[in-house]
Amino acid sequence: MLAIWIGKILPPAPVFEAQSAYESILGSTPRFLLASFVAYLAGEFTNSFVLAKMKIMTKGRWLWTRTIGSTLVGQGVDTVVVLAIAFLGVLPIPILGIMILSHWLVKSVYETVATPLTYVVVGYLKRKEGIDVYDYGVDFNPLRVI
Repeated sequence: MLAIWIGKILPPAPVFEAQSAYESILGSTPRFLLASFVAYLAGEFTNSFVLAKMKIMTKGRWLWTRTIGSTLVGQGVDTVVVLAIAFLGVLPIPILGIMILSHWLVKSVYETVATPLTYVVVGYLKRKEGIDVYDYGVDFNPLRVI
């Protein structure tokens, strides 16, 4: 990101005629980096929280409802946050809404398709490790250091 920023502020070489395209395409890199980072933290936290709470609510049954349900919520948060930070004020709201909905749907469909593989992996790990963890009494506060 630093190299892109330096490339934007330094005067271009006399033979380089695409400085405006460079700035247009790569000038938003810091905004995209921030969007990705914040969305990742918010989405993954939400996904993990929902997954853990749903495991307790379902008494460990119906893995598919937990994986798909937590993905619907977590990827919903991730998608809204990343696209809002990256494109709010840049794209019209209706276009942004269509982007959010379409990205969220693709991510959710992928999780649904990947669910059989999830069953295989989770089953293998439970047999190999011999444990099944429930998050009873876990403090999910992401701001608590200790």
